[in-house]
Amino acid sequence: MNKKVLKTLEYDKIVKRLSALATSDMGRNFCEKISPQKRLSDVTRFLTQTDDALSRVIKYGSLSFSGARDITEYARRLEIGGTLGMAELLHVAGLLNVADRAKKYGIGDERGNEISDSLSGFFEELVTLDAIKKEISRVILSEDEMADDASPELLSIRRSLSKAGDRIRSVLNEMLSKQSIRDGLTEAVITTRNGRYCLPVRSDYKSQIPGMVHDQSSSGMTLFIEPQAVVNLNNEVRELELKEKEELGRILAELSARVAEHTDELKNDLTLLSRLDFIFAKAALALEMNAVRPEMANGGVLVLKKARHPLLDQKTVVPIDVTLGEDFHQLIITGPNTGGKTVALKTVGLLSLMGQSGLLIPTASGSRLPFFDEIYADIGDEQSIEQSLSTFSSHMTNIVSILKGLDKSEKGSSLVLFDELCSGTDPTEGAALAVAILDRVRNCGALSMATTHYAQLKLYALSTEDVENGSCEFDVKSLMPTYRLLVGVPGKSNAFAISKRLGLPREIITAAEGTMNEEDRSFEDILTDIEISRANIERDRRRIQSERAEIENLKKNAKDKQEKMEARRDKIIAEANEKAANILRDAKEQADAAIRNIHKYGEANPDMSKMEQERQKLGKKLSSATEKSMEKKGGGKHVPPKASDLHVGDMVRVVSMGLTGTVHTLPDSRDEVDVQMGIMHSKVKLSDLELIPEEGAAKKKNSGKVARGAGAFSKAASISPELMLIGMTVDEAVMKLEKYIDDACLSHLTQVRIVHGKGTGALRNAVHDSLKRNRLVTSYRLGEFGEGDAGVTIVEL
Repeated sequence: MNKKVLKTLEYDKIVKRLSALATSDMGRNFCEKISPQKRLSDVTRFLTQTDDALSRVIKYGSLSFSGARDITEYARRLEIGGTLGMAELLHVAGLLNVADRAKKYGIGDERGNEISDSLSGFFEELVTLDAIKKEISRVILSEDEMADDASPELLSIRRSLSKAGDRIRSVLNEMLSKQSIRDGLTEAVITTRNGRYCLPVRSDYKSQIPGMVHDQSSSGMTLFIEPQAVVNLNNEVRELELKEKEELGRILAELSARVAEHTDELKNDLTLLSRLDFIFAKAALALEMNAVRPEMANGGVLVLKKARHPLLDQKTVVPIDVTLGEDFHQLIITGPNTGGKTVALKTVGLLSLMGQSGLLIPTASGSRLPFFDEIYADIGDEQSIEQSLSTFSSHMTNIVSILKGLDKSEKGSSLVLFDELCSGTDPTEGAALAVAILDRVRNCGALSMATTHYAQLKLYALSTEDVENGSCEFDVKSLMPTYRLLVGVPGKSNAFAISKRLGLPREIITAAEGTMNEEDRSFEDILTDIEISRANIERDRRRIQSERAEIENLKKNAKDKQEKMEARRDKIIAEANEKAANILRDAKEQADAAIRNIHKYGEANPDMSKMEQERQKLGKKLSSATEKSMEKKGGGKHVPPKASDLHVGDMVRVVSMGLTGTVHTLPDSRDEVDVQMGIMHSKVKLSDLELIPEEGAAKKKNSGKVARGAGAFSKAASISPELMLIGMTVDEAVMKLEKYIDDACLSHLTQVRIVHGKGTGALRNAVHDSLKRNRLVTSYRLGEFGEGDAGVTIVEL
């Protein structure tokens, strides 16, 4: 691909944007060298890699290659036996860290699922050299600091250095504590010169502090003297520093030797990471531009759907649809200046270059690009002062070069773009030349696009097979371009309309219109009528599409609603059938159980505890069913009456018993009421009552027999053969006992168990006194061993 067309179509700006997205220097180098490929197989491979990288970024996030330095020079030195410094070894460790991070990213996702695509081979080939990486990180703390424990010898030397330094400071601090010494110092501090500890001594006190002079101040008033007392100690420090340096060199040489064994792997890692950085930069660019992968093939058809120029603001740019090579191979675009003609040319050319470079393009899905051997473009002002070429001459020189290139290329393997073809000269001659050039390009089989203001080229497109007119839409009402590309309709330049909008006097425009011959005016009028008709058709088409979409949406909503209703109906029917089956099954099981129990309990000595348990279960089921039935009928929870609402003689319902009765006394201090329920008289809590309205009293009276039967059945189903009185007062226990004996008789229990505990015996005596007076009690006795002993009374009813 010639370099001139790359610059003309602003391909270099795409390269610059791509390079900015790379995260390593080597990756940026790859980006800067990107160019359209010469083989379709390479293009396909690069597009697949970019597309796979984009999928990974969307699913798993981006991958940074920051920290991967170019170690090529280090590897070359290691191969000849050289030693790397601390900073250079840290760069090697940094490269291995990036390789480790990339390998983990590339092989599997967070759930451990293996990822397989065109990039898997790159990640699998990476070598992390964990042992070397960890050793470098352990030994070297920063670019100029090595860890004390890098080796036992280094640790020993540094400890000795620390101790020697402490001894020197101790000696010097002792000297500073003497007033005679301090008087001769410019400052009472310890300093160093040339790696040796010194004191800042006034020059006139030099003889007072014997030692070696290492430096003096710029004024000469201060001498930095190493006192004689620390000379030997300083010499010891110097010797230790030399040993430390020697040990550091040995450690670095040892580490370098270990790294040198893996220079091939390191160089391969560098290449792989640089290539991956380049691929992921292409993916990042695609993400920025909302780009997709185009279909690529030798020859064929160019189809760009909703194509956007990548260098324009993607939020405001107007997409265009372009098809070449299907119904026609040549498109002539006309229309006003600044209407988008040149942008359309550059969009087609630049996206073709991007696709052949393995970059995704900002279009809708389904776009296709042919593989071009060459792309030619003659766009912009080619005037050259240095070469003494006018605009027309410069353009013509470029066109001659393009035609020569077409003669050498295979048919259908080139894309040619002309902007304002043969402008800048006599219009008649320029139009004739333009027609001839376009005809030559068409005969070469190249796909081509040209922009023009020449009416003759519009007629050429109308009358020539395999050539089509196109235009950039212009709103005649607002006198503004819409930048939409319309294929099949020639456009008007709208010079008069634009001039009028910009303020050119009306009389000048009228005079200009008068100079046009009848044929030109007629042609322009036809174009105007076509444009108006097309705009009306386009408006109607959009309205019909909108209405059709609305109808489809309504149909879809109606269908979804119907499906939901049918599903809900089926669910309700299925649930009802299941509930009915459960009810029938439960009824059958209860009936079978009742029959079995009748036979079972018809024996001479029935097990009363088991019979009682069966009654309790049945009572709970009945109570539950009754409550649910009441809730469904709107009964819900009962509301207890207020004490002020009750009168002697009122009809009430005892909720816990399911019985109706008559109030005999008003509520006492404990909110308890005496209620007569048939032959049974009982004290009932106010909260357990429900007042029966007068109009319902007669109805309740008539149904009393049924209610009593139901209440007795309910009571029999729920009474326990044991009463627990422990923890109650005597009065509470006696009242509870009397009510319990009544309930037990109603339930046809013949024997009950009263638990009162042993304690002081007061509660037991009160229970026995109450049982003596109760005519429903046949006999009673204390419990025997195993029944609860003296803490329990067994009562026969």
